[in-house]
Order: sequence, then C-alpha cells, then structure tokens
Amino acid sequence: VQLQASGGGLVQPGGSLKLSCDASGFTFERYAIGWFRQAPGKEREGVLCISGNFGRTYYEDSVKGRFTISRDDAKNTVVLTMNNLQPEDTAIYYCAIRVIFCSDRSDAYFRWGQGTQVTVSS
Repeated sequence: VQLQASGGGLVQPGGSLKLSCDASGFTFERYAIGWFRQAPGKEREGVLCISGNFGRTYYEDSVKGRFTISRDDAKNTVVLTMNNLQPEDTAIYYCAIRVIFCSDRSDAYFRWGQGTQVTVSS
C-alpha cells in the first residue's frame, strides 16, 4: 500500500493549487481518502475527506467554499482543489486512507503519504 502526495508549491494569497494523492497496492474504491495538514508549531488537522461511496466531509470550517475534493477510482487518484488560498493555509498537506468511511481523527487512518508543502505568501 502506497500513497504519494504531490502538487504543493508557493502561491500568492488568492491563488489556487491542486494536490494529488496517487495510490497503489490496494482496492482503491473501497477506501476513504482524507487530507490533513500540519502547520509549523501546530497539531495535524483534518481538512477534507472523500469516502469510499463518494461522500464528502469537511473537517475544517475555514476551507468550506474554497477547497473541494474529487476522486477518480479508475486512476487511483484523489485531487484536492484549493482556491482562494490564504497565508493561514500554509502547511504540509498529507493524504491518508482508511476503510470506506471518513473520520476526523488522524489515528483512524492506517497509511499516510509523505506530505507536500503548500506555502501561501506574497
């Protein structure tokens, strides 16, 4: 089971990024994929998740209306689209998997990608 997060970078406030989580080694469509982030000096927090039945769950109120999540089971990929990025969105973003349903608890996920850095700065 492997997860590979990518797509991070430096963007100005108000800009957009798309993060991808590419998976291999398991039956992708049966799993929920969660995105978490961790800013320097802060705890890891759940951002957004998509379940194995395509349900979507937001865990961070500040991203509602700005971030969306989608999955392509044929390509074993989940994409986190981030619009109107703000400096407070700066963090390392991680994707993780658990069986079928989403959870806002990071310890509920059994496999994590390596993280991708998102920096929002002018």
